[in-house]
Amino acid sequence: MVLDVVPPATLVLVAAALAAVLPWRLGHALGVAATGGVAAMAWLAPAGAHLQVTLFGEFEAILYNVDDFSRLMGLIFGFIGAVAVVYSYASDADSHQTAFALSYVGTSLGAVYAGDWLTLIFFWELMAVTSTLLVWHYGGAAVRAGFRYAVLHGIGGSLLLAAIVWHYAEVGEVAFDAYPGIVAGVPAAMAAVGIGVNVGFVGLHAWLPDTYPRPHIAASVFLCVFTTKTGVYGMFRAFPEGHLWIAYMGGAMAVFGAFTALLQSDMRRLLSYHIQSQVGYMVAGVGLGGLAIGHASETGEYAALATAGAFGHVFNHILYKALLFMTVGVIIYRTGRESLDNLGGLGKHMPITAITFGIAALSIAGFPGFNGFVSKGMIIGAAEKKHLEALWYLLVLGGVGTFLSFIKLGYFAFLEGNYGGMVRDANRGQSVALVSVAGLCVLFGVWPNLLFELLPFQGEYHYTTFTGPHIAEGVGLALIALVAFAVLKGPLHHVGRVPDVDYLYNRGFFYGGRVLVVGVTELFAAVDRFAVRLVRVCYWVGANPTLAVLRASRHLPQSLRPTWSGEHPADGGAPSRLYIRAGIGTSILLLTAVLTLMLFLAL
Repeated sequence: MVLDVVPPATLVLVAAALAAVLPWRLGHALGVAATGGVAAMAWLAPAGAHLQVTLFGEFEAILYNVDDFSRLMGLIFGFIGAVAVVYSYASDADSHQTAFALSYVGTSLGAVYAGDWLTLIFFWELMAVTSTLLVWHYGGAAVRAGFRYAVLHGIGGSLLLAAIVWHYAEVGEVAFDAYPGIVAGVPAAMAAVGIGVNVGFVGLHAWLPDTYPRPHIAASVFLCVFTTKTGVYGMFRAFPEGHLWIAYMGGAMAVFGAFTALLQSDMRRLLSYHIQSQVGYMVAGVGLGGLAIGHASETGEYAALATAGAFGHVFNHILYKALLFMTVGVIIYRTGRESLDNLGGLGKHMPITAITFGIAALSIAGFPGFNGFVSKGMIIGAAEKKHLEALWYLLVLGGVGTFLSFIKLGYFAFLEGNYGGMVRDANRGQSVALVSVAGLCVLFGVWPNLLFELLPFQGEYHYTTFTGPHIAEGVGLALIALVAFAVLKGPLHHVGRVPDVDYLYNRGFFYGGRVLVVGVTELFAAVDRFAVRLVRVCYWVGANPTLAVLRASRHLPQSLRPTWSGEHPADGGAPSRLYIRAGIGTSILLLTAVLTLMLFLAL
């Protein structure tokens, strides 16, 4: 069957190439068909379907592998890709931007359907390239942000590649099923940091709020979905047994991202910090997983619950986060304004946008009856059942910050104030995208069993969504956030741009780079001047040896000075007619040539 051997990535990458040259409308229609076809393939492909090839006569690479994890990722990636293409069409994205976006979707699919580390890192790096091109295409401020994005993801990908090479040297295989995760020790540490760049570990996260607010509003919808969630998938493949420090890093991400978002006025920057926060819950779920999965023990049940919750949250987060970026994108599309300081009272002019935003906000905050409540509760419940009180408090505190942030965004954008003019609501295509995703946020929130049927480890854990304590927890967090917002409303509306860690390292790299360049340049210039002077002196000595000895002897004691028979040599000598002038480029070229020759002779 075609579903057994054709990687879904191929379908989308071909559509991306065609979308760049076809007429605008036809290219977008093809993009919707290709991504929608990927969702159908994920649903229909038989478990265990795979495509294995031999590369370089050495590596058994599995280019396409269907299991519970890749099926879930392919299903949601395909669906949201189709919705994002519809939104791009309705938001006037040009054909080349949509082609870059589809190539980004295709490389992400290649990564999550990979059955080995070699295939995963290949598509992982291509994903960084295609997403950078998507950012750069918009021009302006997006170019510099895209450059920083590319540098950081290049560093992260290099670390992951080094970990994979070390892993292969230890194991002798690259297939996922040859060894559980990345071998422990230095390779695991490198893999954790490399993947940590993609998921937004605290301290490695600043590329996210720096980049995602910069490009076209439709590009932001694609960007908010694929990189970080592919990172969560990679984290699970690298650490299928979980690790406690990964779980606690997830808790730190949940708190840091939520409360830093609370201080933002730029809407897309606020949403970007909440990507880090929500991915923190997923990372915590992966960290709580363990070898006990698959066993009948109580510990195995909790580990299965945590891992299933992590992937359930990946699924749900893609839905409500894409919806949030689409609703905010409609506001920017209609008003041209990005900051909450320049908006207000839009609810009465944009009812569809306001209602769908409200659904997305309640979903991400984990309010009962919406999809975020289901998956977030699974992760928090696993932390509680494993008696990790500190992690439980971090995850709950992140929930308070999330409620606060979206009360702030919704209040200042749709309720308080007056924009000062008529504003049209979302157009027809945008409304189709908004309503379809909002409907799924409610559907999976009201009937959570529909979500459970899609998740891995079915039957290995027991979880009841709508219990009294769980509902009380969700409502209680909302009430606490409402009271806190009422107290903090004034200060939160006048917070300026809050610097992040990139404020330090951007300047550190800039000024440090200048010092390094100037230092190296001046060093070469000094060496160049010394070499030229030395050659001139040697030439003069060669032309005037007697006079050179006489002048040198003046610095010796009287008893050691030479005696001359006959007339002393004339004071003077033949002037040097040697003219030497070498620029720094010539010096570097000569130095490089000499070092290359020495290396060649040594080898």
